[in-house]
Amino acid sequence: MSSAARRGLVIFLAGLALILAAFVFDYWWIGGGESAISTVTIGGPFALLDQNGVLRHDSDFRGELMLVYFGYTYCPDACPTALQTMTAALDDLGDEAKSVQPIFISVDPERDTVAQMKSYSQNFHPRLLALTGSPDQVAAAATAYRIFYEKVKPPEGGDYLLDHSSFIYLMGRDGRYLTHFGPEMTAADMAAAIKKYQ
Repeated sequence: MSSAARRGLVIFLAGLALILAAFVFDYWWIGGGESAISTVTIGGPFALLDQNGVLRHDSDFRGELMLVYFGYTYCPDACPTALQTMTAALDDLGDEAKSVQPIFISVDPERDTVAQMKSYSQNFHPRLLALTGSPDQVAAAATAYRIFYEKVKPPEGGDYLLDHSSFIYLMGRDGRYLTHFGPEMTAADMAAAIKKYQ
């Protein structure tokens, strides 16, 4: 083999190795492999006011399971439906629900004042904590839980709505993510899933 052919083969193999290394990096560290999934965290610290004006931290609930939902009180459908499902699931659990803290976190701090959260929360489970805070505090909590939210102005005018993620998270007694429930989850199925972690 000539030296030019050898040099071409070395360059080809080096290029191939570089491409393979890029694919491996992309798969395992950026987005698709098992290790990438295992390093993604959901949940984390928050400091927000409840509907009674009491400052609450995520660490207040250690030793309990948490059902956490992000939404807003002016939400026309998804939020009340999710909170009703949470309420029904806790009712299904009976006495076992005492070890589960339901939490509703507003993504609309502009309108969801402590007083508004107090009024709204009375429509759902009596143990529901409705949390709000400054825009920065809400954004920090939403980021920790990987929640998307964005203001949307209706084309016909009127008050704004919010597009937002609509998952109910079940968090462990240590504050770590256990599982989540989508909008299609029934109260009975949610209660059954919670029982597995009690």
